[in-house]
Amino acid sequence: MQIEFYKYQGTGNDFVMIDNRNNIFDKNNLKHIQQICDRRFGIGADGLILIENLDDLDFNMIYFNADGTQSFCGNGSRCAVAFAKYLGIIEKQAMFLSTDGEYEAWIGKTGEVSLKMHDVKSIEKGDGYYYINTGSPHYILNVDDVKAIDVKVDGAAVRYNERFKAEGTNVNFVKFNDIELDIRTYERGVEDETLSCGTGVTAAALSLADTKGLQEGVIYINAVGGNLKVGFKRNGNEFKDIWLIGPATQVYKGIIEL
Repeated sequence: MQIEFYKYQGTGNDFVMIDNRNNIFDKNNLKHIQQICDRRFGIGADGLILIENLDDLDFNMIYFNADGTQSFCGNGSRCAVAFAKYLGIIEKQAMFLSTDGEYEAWIGKTGEVSLKMHDVKSIEKGDGYYYINTGSPHYILNVDDVKAIDVKVDGAAVRYNERFKAEGTNVNFVKFNDIELDIRTYERGVEDETLSCGTGVTAAALSLADTKGLQEGVIYINAVGGNLKVGFKRNGNEFKDIWLIGPATQVYKGIIEL
């Protein structure tokens, strides 16, 4: 069976996209999903995204991590919106369904995609860390130098500790600089460092806002794979009007034999 695919990336977070509006791909075949995402024996990606029809919204986005598990993905959602525009499903605005509900997004004149994240109603703050769920759970550690961290080893130590080993967590290592931060991320489902993570960037931005007592604004993020922005407003302990903003680029398209 031959499947046409497209490769997209958002600040180095890369995804295989399949137009599944005619149900050409079996989303229950986890072996094929893992094969496609394998960087040595497949196309290679952090995740696989299917775009499907939906009656009351523009499209349904189904996201799989490289290991076949499902979750919400911020950068993947932004790339899915760019793909939907390429397919002619949308023009500048999108309303779509993902794993944890409905999302809104806009495409700017330069192609930059802005994704409205769900409100964050609570955050956990501890000694040197935050734990925040922005559609996916993120454990955020403040460090002196993100470049000095062995992300795969140190991230796995948190992801598989007694608290998180059952369901897992993403782990972010951050360094704050005024309204800007540096970040590196260990992603569950990939079980390694990724060059960028949209939900992780969002969680890290909110942790900076809480640390500095900011009520609204824009946080600038330096991920390994590029730069992103997170806009937000705060009402007490609740963060609202959260926007994840950055590039989403088509890299190439091809056909894979499954």
